[in-house]
Amino acid sequence: MRSRRALVTTLAAVLALAPLAACSSNASSSSSAKPADNPYKLNEPGTVRVGTLSDAPPNVYLKDGKFTGFDNDLFTAVAAKAGLKVQYASTDFSALLSQVANRKFDVGSSSITVTEARKKTVAFTNGYDFGYFGLDVPAGSPITGFDQLAGKRVVVVQGTVQDDYATKNKLDPVRVPDYNSALNQLKTGTAEAWISPAEIGEKSAKDSGGKVVLAQKQLSSAPTAFAVALDRPELLAALNKALDEVIADGTWTRLQEQYYPGRPIPEGFKPGSGSVAFPPLAAAGGTASASPTS
Repeated sequence: MRSRRALVTTLAAVLALAPLAACSSNASSSSSAKPADNPYKLNEPGTVRVGTLSDAPPNVYLKDGKFTGFDNDLFTAVAAKAGLKVQYASTDFSALLSQVANRKFDVGSSSITVTEARKKTVAFTNGYDFGYFGLDVPAGSPITGFDQLAGKRVVVVQGTVQDDYATKNKLDPVRVPDYNSALNQLKTGTAEAWISPAEIGEKSAKDSGGKVVLAQKQLSSAPTAFAVALDRPELLAALNKALDEVIADGTWTRLQEQYYPGRPIPEGFKPGSGSVAFPPLAAAGGTASASPTS
C-alpha cells in the first residue's frame, strides 16, 4: 500500500513538471532561432532603418515624398544586394551618429565623412565617395576663398566636418541644425559665408535664383561612408560585401554620373574595398585643389 502511494506521488510530480520542461524547451528553441531570423540584429528583422536628411540635395533629400539622392539611392541598391528592405527617416545631422550608436537607426546615410573622432561613436563601412568643401557667399561678396574668412560671420551645420574646420581655424562659426537654415542665413544677409559640402553648396547656389554663389571648392582628404553601431560587425560585413557588388555591376558609376555629372574622380580614389573595378565614368574635366583640412 505504501509502495503504491509512493508510485502515485512520483507520477504526479513527473506530470506536474512536464509542462514546465516543455515550456523551457520551447523558450530555448525560440531563443536559438532568433539569430537565424535576424542575423544583423536589426530593429525589425529584414528591414534596415536608416537615418538621413531631407534637405541636402544632391546627396540626401526628400523628393515627392521619397528619400533619394546619391547616398540614399546607393544605399538602397546596397541593401537590395544584401537581401534587405529599407525604411528611411529624417533627422538632424548633429543627432545622427548618436542615434545610430544607440540603435534608433540601424544605419546612417548622409555623406558622412570618416574621422578618427567619429570612429569612437560608430563604425563605418568602406568609403563609397570623396567629398569637397564648398564656400558659399551672397552674390556680389568680395570673399573668394577660404583664406578670407577670418573675422567674418561664417555659418556651418552643427556637428559636420565643416563645423570642425571652422572651429579648428578659430572662425567662431554660427551653428545651425540643417542646410536650409544655413542657406537662409546667406539669403537674408545674416551670414557672410557658409562652409558647405561642396555638392550641396553648389546645388543650393544654383537653385537660389542668383542670390548665392559657390566661391570656391576644395577636395576633402577623407572618404564618406555609411555609419553603423560599433557592436554590429555582421551588418558591417554584409554592407561592405554588397557595396563592392554595386560598384562592380555599374550602379555606383551610374549614380555618380546621375548626381554629379562632370565631376572628376580624384587620382587614386577607389570606392569600397578597393579590390573591385568599376565601369569608368563619362569623361570629366577639371581638377581638384588641395584640402583645406590638411
